[in-house]
Amino acid sequence: MLLSSDDAKAISEKIIARSSADACVVKIDGGEDNSLRFARGGATTNITTSKARLRISSHIGGRVGAVTTTRLDDEALDAARARSEEIARMLPVDPDYVAPLGPQTYDASARYDEDASGFRLDALAAQAARIIAEGASKGVDTFGCATGARRFSALATSNGLFAFERWSEIDLSATARNKTDTWSGWAGAHEFISARLDAESIAQRACAKAAQDAEPVDLEPGDYTVILEPAAVAELAFWVMSAMDARAADEGRSFYARAGGGTKIGEKLFDEKLTIRVDPADPLAPEGGVGWEGVPHRARAFIDKGAVSALYRSRAWAQKTDAEAVPFTANFVVAGGDASLDDMIRSVKRGVLVTRFWYENMVDRKSLLLTGLTRDGNFLIENGRVTAPVRNMRFNQRLGELFGNIVALGKTERTWRAAGDGGAAAAPPMLAEKFHFSSKSSGV
Repeated sequence: MLLSSDDAKAISEKIIARSSADACVVKIDGGEDNSLRFARGGATTNITTSKARLRISSHIGGRVGAVTTTRLDDEALDAARARSEEIARMLPVDPDYVAPLGPQTYDASARYDEDASGFRLDALAAQAARIIAEGASKGVDTFGCATGARRFSALATSNGLFAFERWSEIDLSATARNKTDTWSGWAGAHEFISARLDAESIAQRACAKAAQDAEPVDLEPGDYTVILEPAAVAELAFWVMSAMDARAADEGRSFYARAGGGTKIGEKLFDEKLTIRVDPADPLAPEGGVGWEGVPHRARAFIDKGAVSALYRSRAWAQKTDAEAVPFTANFVVAGGDASLDDMIRSVKRGVLVTRFWYENMVDRKSLLLTGLTRDGNFLIENGRVTAPVRNMRFNQRLGELFGNIVALGKTERTWRAAGDGGAAAAPPMLAEKFHFSSKSSGV
């Protein structure tokens, strides 16, 4: 269900007007989604959903009670509001309590496509058809998923804040496997504007990676020079970013905590080639204007030429530390360089080209030790040439060390992410030293 700004505001104002709490917050989100899965030459499933969800938070004496409902009729909303107030009265006082925000100003973010046609099932089927046709021409089997979505989010408080945002998303993920089922390739993309999605390029990259006749080789565990494609770099950068919480750093529970107390803001922790920024106006991966709790997103670098320049900070922690509240971001851009992928490959005597990662888990937050698996296409590089496919491997890698040993970066590009929350990332291919593969994995 797609509500307009006026509709969302009218519903919110009605709830707030009837509230008997000290303060009231109303959050409404929803949208329309279409998805299509395909495999071996045809569609397997398709789903269309339309939904809305409303959350009422009642603030009473430093306590917050909240109720979520999917019904928007007056009777259901009155019942949810009354129940949220009842819950608030039963709770203990929250030591981290902060009152709701008042009016804010937000930067515009170009994440919404007014043309709905590209997000419909017929358009998604056409995208899938391009993948299937390319697979047939290359003699590989193709599988994947296409999703189109248009969504909204509204936030209103009894202190006078009203924020409303819309965004659209289209993603296409394609996996290809050779006929002997001994090798796979993958490519994908995620865009906010449907016309920017290039299904032909996705099809060609996935199928070319899969069309390998040579028997995949096993590599022994150890440290390797690696070339990480943009999807792999974005995945690892996400973990670097997700750990950038100011409270964890202030309390000594983080990679960004200084040994003697405080945070490492201002310290150079990574290679000077690493810059990660967030910007609602970024042309590749724009962040939304409205952040968590209604705090505005502003253009800022979190890592600037290897130095930590910002950390996320909730309103509650900002109040306790007398510092600026900085909302967690779902979108980021890793700045690139001027090296081409071919140049990187030519410069490597022996190493591994990695398509992407999956099943990552943080082993130790204080050292940013991450484990996970490669997926859908590793290739052995010898004397500046790709010579053979390489079976998947598990890695255990300290991200501070990896991003501290950057040899070269290529051009930054938008990377794939499954549609769901409006998040997006952009990253370059990266050549790095001493990436630690800890064990073999027999999966293709």
